[in-house]
Amino acid sequence: MTKHPDHISAEKFLAELRRFQKGSVTRRHFLGVTGLGLATAVLSTAMPGLRPRKAYAGLSGTLNVTTWPNYFSQENYDDFTKKTGVPINVNVFGSNEEMLAKLQAGSTGWDVLVPTNYTISTYKGLDLIEPLDLKLFPSYDPAQQDPRFLGPGTIDGVTYAVPKDWGTTGFIVNTKSTTENPVSWKDFFAATQGPLSGKVTVHDYQLTTIGSAAKSLGYSFNTVDPKELAEVEKLLIATKPHLFGITSDYQPAMRNGDAAMAMCWTNDAAQLHRDLPEMSYRLGKDGGEIWVDHYAVIKGAPNRDAAYAFLDFILTPEINAKEIEAHGTPTPDARVIKLLPKDILENPILYPAADQLSVLEYGAAETLTNPARAELMARFKSA
Repeated sequence: MTKHPDHISAEKFLAELRRFQKGSVTRRHFLGVTGLGLATAVLSTAMPGLRPRKAYAGLSGTLNVTTWPNYFSQENYDDFTKKTGVPINVNVFGSNEEMLAKLQAGSTGWDVLVPTNYTISTYKGLDLIEPLDLKLFPSYDPAQQDPRFLGPGTIDGVTYAVPKDWGTTGFIVNTKSTTENPVSWKDFFAATQGPLSGKVTVHDYQLTTIGSAAKSLGYSFNTVDPKELAEVEKLLIATKPHLFGITSDYQPAMRNGDAAMAMCWTNDAAQLHRDLPEMSYRLGKDGGEIWVDHYAVIKGAPNRDAAYAFLDFILTPEINAKEIEAHGTPTPDARVIKLLPKDILENPILYPAADQLSVLEYGAAETLTNPARAELMARFKSA
């Protein structure tokens, strides 16, 4: 028999109520833990309107969120501001290296960061992000997350980041602009130096640009081998004169026709194909990257209360589903998947076939701070 408590705090009650609402615990457990077994009828009527949110009236200031281009629902962000009175200032970066450099320089004023899987251990080691207090955003339920994507955010049993979404790095081709049909990274760089010269963009991001070039040569996406990196540099320097641009915000060039092919992430591919069906997304047959982006709270965040209120808001399944529909990136949250329309769940850009995913690699932590790769990227950009 479940022991009924003589007293339960408001915080504990709200946490247990939220667990029950999400289906994480049984009705019997909830009633037993809270001691409200005799109030079942009343609760069943009242519960739909109850939300265990931090008191929005107590929030103030501005929330600073640092993320990637084309990677959030403006409607959701506006709704958060309407509910809380806290405006969101969005800082957009093109690479994790830029984010790290900015944080190490200090005084960013950031509250929430969207780091990629391979960077989290470095951020934690440098004491740049705080251990997350999961009680402060009960809308997040680790039991509902795909276990494939939970590892990077938890270090030594402590959660420093929670999954936002996951995806791949491939390339997108405007099939109305070219008859070229690249299917590998080897094809990508050959077409860039040949028929598509002047019409291609690569990321302003060493992980993916160096990694994809490495795959085209038959090496690991994460190689730090000096001889292999020398070959990668030779390829990239030879490619540089043929590029339209080096940018992580490549949608404008693809949309206006300045570029016909671009190194591309899942969310951008989904958005471009949704609006322009001639945009064809490909994963290199020779490999590439699979990634998981996360939410983290900056150590010493100036608006920590708003940061946790934001996480609780944005990870609520109904809100998160709108987020996924807006930016087109697959979610690891089983509750959200149930709310998504069929056209998203059956979209091969978001959910590629298993054999296409099997050849992909996660970014490695060493690449974030590896000086050889950083110097290679710098020489490539300045060439």
